[in-house]
Amino acid sequence: MILAIENAVSLVGMNDANHGKRVGFIASQLGAELNVSNIEQHYLFDLGLLHDCGVSTEQMHTDLVNHFDCHDAHVHCEIGYNLLKNFEPLADFANPILNHHTPWQELQHQYSQGKLSEADIRRANIIFLADRVDVLSLKHYAKDILFVRDDIMATIERYEGTYFNPKFVAAFRRLKNSEAFWITLQERHITRYTWEMGVFDTSRLLGIEQVKQLSLILAYVVDQKSPFTTKHSARVASLAKYLAQQLNLSSLKCDKIEIAGLLHDLGKLRIPDAILEKKGALTEMERSIMNQHSYETFEIIRNIKGLEDIALWSAFHHERIDGHGYPFHPTEADFSIEARIIAVADIFQALAQDRPYRAGLPLDEIIQILDECVNDGKIDQAIMTFVKENKQTCFSIASALVDANDLNTMMCFLE
Repeated sequence: MILAIENAVSLVGMNDANHGKRVGFIASQLGAELNVSNIEQHYLFDLGLLHDCGVSTEQMHTDLVNHFDCHDAHVHCEIGYNLLKNFEPLADFANPILNHHTPWQELQHQYSQGKLSEADIRRANIIFLADRVDVLSLKHYAKDILFVRDDIMATIERYEGTYFNPKFVAAFRRLKNSEAFWITLQERHITRYTWEMGVFDTSRLLGIEQVKQLSLILAYVVDQKSPFTTKHSARVASLAKYLAQQLNLSSLKCDKIEIAGLLHDLGKLRIPDAILEKKGALTEMERSIMNQHSYETFEIIRNIKGLEDIALWSAFHHERIDGHGYPFHPTEADFSIEARIIAVADIFQALAQDRPYRAGLPLDEIIQILDECVNDGKIDQAIMTFVKENKQTCFSIASALVDANDLNTMMCFLE
């Protein structure tokens, strides 16, 4: 679950998919130098994976990477805090995430006022230090990282006692001397380290409502990618669940379809903002980039045990009955009813929603386009029959998030 969130957020970095993993490694190694317990070292690693869960746009990521002291850093900290604070399995990470760009002096002031615990300020400041070490090192991992480590240390030392706890800086000073530490941060090694950390048994069972809440967190992140996709995932999920109910699928199936709808566009975090917000038609090259997003969705979800079928339903949302969709081209037999429902809901909602190249379409025009899709062998005729029989309700759900299950209320904890 934690890796799924990290993998989703890491897509925002476009060409750098390992920032969270490296911050987790650096933080865990700082913890080892400070003689914290093995459990606390693992916590610090997980916190590093999660620390940027509030980042969802290229510009936000670029600002955080290019500026040591980013003026708007608090924005993603607050978003991350709000995403996790009410999600019980990860709520313990919320306060450190809220404060992971807060200078040490300010953290001490908040502690003296009883606003933060000693553990929270320690964890937040370790992540702040680890995060800034990674930012300073980013351009050097592949070539001269051992050569510049003293320069990185010198920069960190300028903020000792103000931004960073002197004890943590001293721990980094010791860590800096280890060549193995810096080499592990290179791409091929940090991926291995993350895999090895995943061997620790920290698994737990989640109920369907908790899985839905996790899905809402991930959907919120991807829907903030562009103002033109705000609440798209939630509306697709709500419409897909409604259609599943009309088709008399089981209650569990309906819930899982809703979750798949929430997660279906996770891979769009990898798509450049300029393509998502382009006002004209996409070029062939841009279209080829866009067509990768549903596979990225599959890669993020499939490693969460218990969500294997949801991963496929989500990834198939651009597949077509005639086999001319993307990216897997399943046979008609393998294109399940659950996936077909999500595919129809996605098209319907996209047509109803304002996009950079057009305003949302009226209901009659949406129905006409969907009928053409049926005639062309793209979407399921039986599902389309239910859509037409309930077209006004479908339109209300797709355009305004009107939902008998009140998914909007569930979204409120993220606002």
